Amino acid sequence: MTNTWSPDSWRAKTALQMPTYPDGAALDVVEGRLRTYPPLVFAGEARKLKRVLADAASGKAFLLQGGDCAESFAEFHPDNIRDTFRVLLQMAVVLTYGAACPVVKVGRMAGQFAKPRSDDNETIDGVTLPSYRGDMVNGMDFTLEERIPAPDRLERGYNQAAATLNLLRAFAQGGYADLHKVHQWNLGFVADSESGERYRDLANRLDETLAFMAACGVTSKTTPQIRETDFFTSHEALLLNYEQAMTRVDSTSGDWYDTSAHMLWIGDRTRQLDGAHIEFLRGVANPVGVKIGPTMQTDELIKLIDLLNPEDEAGRLTLIVRMGADKVENELPPLIRAVQREGRTVVWACDPMHANTIKSSNGFKTRPVDTILEEVRGFFAVHKAEGTHAGGVHFEMTGQNVTECVGGDQAITEADLGSRYHTHCDPRLNAKQSLELAFLIAETLKEDRTDKSARAASGA
Repeated sequence: MTNTWSPDSWRAKTALQMPTYPDGAALDVVEGRLRTYPPLVFAGEARKLKRVLADAASGKAFLLQGGDCAESFAEFHPDNIRDTFRVLLQMAVVLTYGAACPVVKVGRMAGQFAKPRSDDNETIDGVTLPSYRGDMVNGMDFTLEERIPAPDRLERGYNQAAATLNLLRAFAQGGYADLHKVHQWNLGFVADSESGERYRDLANRLDETLAFMAACGVTSKTTPQIRETDFFTSHEALLLNYEQAMTRVDSTSGDWYDTSAHMLWIGDRTRQLDGAHIEFLRGVANPVGVKIGPTMQTDELIKLIDLLNPEDEAGRLTLIVRMGADKVENELPPLIRAVQREGRTVVWACDPMHANTIKSSNGFKTRPVDTILEEVRGFFAVHKAEGTHAGGVHFEMTGQNVTECVGGDQAITEADLGSRYHTHCDPRLNAKQSLELAFLIAETLKEDRTDKSARAASGA
């Protein structure tokens, strides 16, 4: 691959999963306008995320990356943004206490509008139309008018992302993220949970810690870190024409940054070494991620790392593992060993959602909570056995009380799925199921921390 890169060099490569727009002239006009719009994020923020992700790579921090499967125009509402942000904060508090280390909070928000699809077309009752690819491409309704890719949706996505980011920044810095407030929300979750005893010990100890800190004068009024938090955004860099339009030169460093989000990732379907998506992301200075499925081979992985992080910059590259609960303990170790042999620095994150999707008996696409938790356990077990760092989790969730994933404390059954099945694409964990995941990870991180302390004390 040539070393020459520019924001449009991807156009000379094969770009999979990109929509075909029937009106090329209209698309050119929209892309031209987008190039003049203000950045959504700033290079300094992306550099800050890279620094804290470097800590996750070395086991000094933990990445919590979650949010909607695919954001929608119809469900755009401040309450929905608030509720998802709130659950991510709740999870972060639980994980921070369990891991005794900072949690890097990254939302699948303010730009996650496009989705790859298995087939270009969808057939219902003998009628074939283009597949729904996310609201930034086309509409969900099964009509020809809605399913034709429309360039103006790119601008609408930009505007919604800008409004979402504005609200997220206000929440993160305006007092809504106060540690005491978030902890009270978690106490409410524990009280309402059928398996509350499992969580009560951790919640009580956190309560005692906050009381001790307050007695020492460390309060929201005296310490900004208690009432404010850093929150970053991310999405899959699927629509490369949009990403190109949002890519600008940073005036302080001279580097190119994709200002549509702090972090971008490439999906398992678009990670071809000679493909357009790798070509584009190799040239921007943002932190980037790649989804790693069970078909990934060790030599291919090293070549991919060479392309996306040739300088071995800590925090630059996150490998998001999506193997499936039944494969992670067999497929992941060879990849970890290859990366270790080559001496590469990456963040290892677990996506326990995508490879655990099934179809229910009544036709709904769903994910069993038990299987999701099983893949997380397997991911941590592999890293413990290999002596490496389980650096984070990446999952699809919502703050709404949906019924899309079966099982969990609420014991959602297949028969319940139709009552509140609202996703525009893949099933998401609801708020309670997300917190169950957080407490499981916190317990695992605490056990690992205790084991490491015991080994250090014994000189092992």
